[in-house]
Amino acid sequence: MTDIFEAIQRTAKRIKIAIDTKDIGYSQIENSSGETQLQLDIKCDMIIEEEFSNVASIHTIASEEKEHEMPMHKAGKYYIAYDPLDGSSLIDVNLSVGSIFGIYENSFGSKNMVAACYVVFGPRVEMVFAHHKTKLHLLQDGEFEFVKEIRLKEKGNINAPGGTQQNWEPYHKELVDSFFSEGYRLRYSGGMVPDLHQLLLKGGGLFSYPGTADKPEGKLRKLFEVFPFAFIYKIAGGEATDGHVDLMTLPHKSIHDTSACFFGSKYEIARVKEVYAKNR
Repeated sequence: MTDIFEAIQRTAKRIKIAIDTKDIGYSQIENSSGETQLQLDIKCDMIIEEEFSNVASIHTIASEEKEHEMPMHKAGKYYIAYDPLDGSSLIDVNLSVGSIFGIYENSFGSKNMVAACYVVFGPRVEMVFAHHKTKLHLLQDGEFEFVKEIRLKEKGNINAPGGTQQNWEPYHKELVDSFFSEGYRLRYSGGMVPDLHQLLLKGGGLFSYPGTADKPEGKLRKLFEVFPFAFIYKIAGGEATDGHVDLMTLPHKSIHDTSACFFGSKYEIARVKEVYAKNR
């Protein structure tokens, strides 16, 4: 898997340059969700596809920006699902964005995930790679250097609630408010990568993106976003659930399936499951 890790590092360096120099206007192309793609989304997708095409161990790739999966090398055994630039709409206001990679063996699916990675493009470029441990790396002088292993505490103090509040179920709003009543701090940028990264580095808390009235199956995609972060959090000593079951036990029917999702420390996830169990 070293070749994949190195390829992701190369994509991160190239995407950083693209963010600094690429036109951030909209294209005339829609992605799989019917959203008009930014020029930068397309550029980052092309960078990753190009780098992965040179890695013989990669059998197939799937991108949030592509409708269908794409075969790479018949002899490869790894399947990689990625979001080229999560939160790209935040670029024009200069907030942090990121890339997410889910690495699966033999085929896509939560039970086949063997590693996951994300890159944060902010004031600094940082990469978190989870395999047997969750490790933080920092881009310095053109190279990624290992910084530390990340471990979550049993309980955090950050609350990052996603989704439009008017579409929340009443019991979900009560859950979110209950954490604030305990003194949790609101930290939500609208970017999944920077918000979940902050929770990891600050020791824990809760990131929630529930099923809502307008999106009952959730907004975030299983293969590209939900499974990779669930894997990362669990390796780091945290938990991940859809409100009822472990996210890493969920099936998927298509590469663009979505799910409600909650990521955090053990304390917060236990609270989520308790509330959701009463409101099935």
